Amino acid sequence: MAAYLDGVPLSGIIRIRDLMFTVKDPFRLDQGDISFDAPDTVKSAMTRAIAENKTHYVPTTGVPRLRELIAAKLRDKNRIPVTDPDDVLVTTGGIQGLYVVCQAILEPADEVLVPDPEWPPAAGHVLLAKAVPVACPLYESNGWRYDLDELESKITARTRVLYLNTPQNPTGGVLTRSDVERLAEIAREHNLWVISDESYEDVIFDGEHVSIASLPGMYERTIPLYTFSKSYAMTGLRLGYVAIRDAAIRDRAKKALFYTASNISSVVQYGGIGALEGSQECIEQFRTELRARRDLFYRGIREYAGEVFSGEPPAGAFYAFLRIRAQAGDQSSSWRTAEHLIKNGRIGCVPGVDFGAHGEGYLRFCFARERRELTGALESMKTLFGVRV
Repeated sequence: MAAYLDGVPLSGIIRIRDLMFTVKDPFRLDQGDISFDAPDTVKSAMTRAIAENKTHYVPTTGVPRLRELIAAKLRDKNRIPVTDPDDVLVTTGGIQGLYVVCQAILEPADEVLVPDPEWPPAAGHVLLAKAVPVACPLYESNGWRYDLDELESKITARTRVLYLNTPQNPTGGVLTRSDVERLAEIAREHNLWVISDESYEDVIFDGEHVSIASLPGMYERTIPLYTFSKSYAMTGLRLGYVAIRDAAIRDRAKKALFYTASNISSVVQYGGIGALEGSQECIEQFRTELRARRDLFYRGIREYAGEVFSGEPPAGAFYAFLRIRAQAGDQSSSWRTAEHLIKNGRIGCVPGVDFGAHGEGYLRFCFARERRELTGALESMKTLFGVRV
C-alpha cells in the first residue's frame, strides 16, 4: 500500500481556493497567476499547429525544435554550458519538472535542504520521493535570503540535494551573485546536487538573476528548472523544462516523465516554439507593468492597512509577503487573518504558514492581477480595517 502518501500534505492553497469559491465577487489575490494574455506568437503557433494536424504523439522528451531552442536559450541567456539538446526534457509545467527530477535523483531517507518559507510542492515532491525535506530559514531582515553559515550547518551525512528558488515564491527574495557563489562552494565541498528552480527568472525588479549552473563546474551537479508560465503568461498551458547533463540521472527522469505523461501536449509545445522564436518584447513589457502593480499595491497597503501589515516591496517575483503586525490582536495568526480577509473583505490571500513554519505571521498576496482588482482589494481593506484618511 502507498501509505507514505498519507504523510504528503496537500497545499493549503487548495483549501483557500475552495474557500474563495464561496465568496461573491472576490478579489483573487490568492492565485499566483498573472492577468496578462499569452503573446500572439504563442497563440498563432498553437493555432497553426492545430490547422496542420500536429496533434499526434511526439517524442517523450519533447519536440526536437523546441529542445534545440531551449538549449540555445540556456546557453545564451542563462550562460549554462548546454552543448546538446538531448540534455533538455520538456515537462508539463515546472511542477512536473520538479517531480521527475526528485524521482530521478533521490533515494529514501536522503535529505534535501529547502528554503523556509517556500512554495509548498518543493517539500511535497521531496516527500513523494520518500526523502526528507530539511527547512533552512530565509530572513526578512536579510532581504529574504539565507544565513549561509546556518544553511551549511544543517548539512549531514544524509544530505544529498540543495534546492534553490530565486527569485523566490512566496517572499520575492533574490539571491545575490555572492550568495550563489558561496552556495556553489558549499555544494562542491559537500558533494551535493543542486536543483535550481528559476521559474521567476524574468521577474526581477532589483538586482540580477544568476543561474548557479553557469558557474564553473556547476552544471555537472546542477539541474536547472524553468517554466514558460511566468515569462510568457502561459500558466494554464502547462509547459516547463529541465536540463540534465548526467546521462544516468537524465535516463531516470525520462522514465518518470514517460510514465506520468507519455509526452507533453504537442500543440502546447508548438506554442513554446512560437514563444522562443518570436519577439521577446513581452518579457520586458510584463516586467514593467508588474513593477507598476507592485508599487501601486504597496502604496495602498501603507495608506489603508499600514497598522495591520508591514513589509518592503520584493526584489523579484510578483508576491507581497506581508508581516501581520502584533496590534492586529486576535487576528495575528496567518490562517485566522487570511480567513478574516476572505470572508469579510472578499480578499484572496494565502497564509504564510502554508509555505513553512518560518512563514507564520505573514500573508502572501499576488500583485500580478489587473490594476482594478488590486485597487478593489485595497479599497476593501480600507473599509475592513476602518482606516480614515
